[in-house]
Amino acid sequence: MRWSWFKPSLAGQAALLAGASALAAVAIVLLLQPALESPFLVAAAALLVTLPFSIWLAGRLVRRWSRAVTAVTDGITSLHDQDFSISVTPTGTDEVGALVAAYNTLGSRLREQRLELHQRELLLDTVVQTTPLALVLTNSAGVVVFANLAARQLFLAGRRLEGLDFNELLAAAPSPLRTAVESGADTLFTVGEGGEAEIQHLTHRSFTLNGQPYRLLLFKRLTRELAAQEVQIWKKVIRVVAHELNNSLAPITSLADAGPALLAADDRARLASVFATIGERARHLATFIDGYARFAKLPRPRLAAVSWRTLLDGLRESQAFRIVEPLPETPAWLDATQIGQLLINLLKNATESGSPAEEVTLAVREQGGGAVLEVQDRGSGLGQEVLRDALLPFFSTKPQGTGIGLTLCREIVEAHGGRLSIANRQGGGAVVTVWLPQARPAPEPVEIPDRGP
Repeated sequence: MRWSWFKPSLAGQAALLAGASALAAVAIVLLLQPALESPFLVAAAALLVTLPFSIWLAGRLVRRWSRAVTAVTDGITSLHDQDFSISVTPTGTDEVGALVAAYNTLGSRLREQRLELHQRELLLDTVVQTTPLALVLTNSAGVVVFANLAARQLFLAGRRLEGLDFNELLAAAPSPLRTAVESGADTLFTVGEGGEAEIQHLTHRSFTLNGQPYRLLLFKRLTRELAAQEVQIWKKVIRVVAHELNNSLAPITSLADAGPALLAADDRARLASVFATIGERARHLATFIDGYARFAKLPRPRLAAVSWRTLLDGLRESQAFRIVEPLPETPAWLDATQIGQLLINLLKNATESGSPAEEVTLAVREQGGGAVLEVQDRGSGLGQEVLRDALLPFFSTKPQGTGIGLTLCREIVEAHGGRLSIANRQGGGAVVTVWLPQARPAPEPVEIPDRGP
């Protein structure tokens, strides 16, 4: 007969042990009572007979419990030591058996998670090691904690960097790289000269891990990307310039060819029209070339204290717009000519957007240690693609546009140390926001390099 259905708990096993001992004692008392007259002797005899049996039975139970608890304890110690391979043989279905089953389930889950984590670490390490981005991680003492293959190639010709002093590596590195790292800011730098020059972008990041500060340096090669982008920009410049030149030179050539015939016929009225058209196309071409020249050779700002009221009132002669009162009383520190040109361009765009003249507004307010200028309109607004590309050089949605107006505006703002952004307004229209630092800068403004012809 199988007793697999009989699975008492720990409390049940203890109760069975006590019950069995009691029954054995009662049976012995009943058997010995006729032979022994003294109840004390009967009890003593019963105790002497049942005690060894009880001790034997209790020992069996305790040994099983002890083995299971010891095995689980050893297993937990192994888990603490990051060894998840040990499992315990099931001992039953009571509380001890449930404890063993729970431990085995825990160990199995931890093994699965450890394996999954290990696979993720391998994948991450493969990605980090094969990326062209050079990564260097240093601790608070400046010692390299981690460096991928690209970083090894950048600093030590492929040899390991871990454990080395990063400052010593910098001392042996090219001067532009060393200067970029020591600046502590995200920046571009060039290593090498001539055809061997490499343009790289450096990113600094600092973080704390387990209470310890770390610094992460990311070096990204941009030479190929910038070269490809430069080629695309020059192609676009050539297309735009060729288009504008053809639009102006084609009618000029045609009219010039017709001039002798009109002169021979003494058709002075048509000759006057021909000369007027030639003059108009020549002026358009001159304006186009002048716009590109101003963009390519934007001078550095000549900063001076300027009254906002004086600056904005001077714009009313060329543009129709409404000033949002009040204006800041604090004088602005800027190049009045360049900022005036910036605002004229923005107000002209707002007017050409189809907005009513009274809805074209210009507001100035002090904010964040500087001044915020907002040019708003109620025109047709801008699509998502236009918003994305509006500040790119040579991008224009106007049939006769050159695509340098907003780009020139951004260059002027950034030369002043500011920011420019464009967004759509709720209810229709657009808003161009310009932030300019208001405090007088200590160093002289950096001259914007010549961008070429």
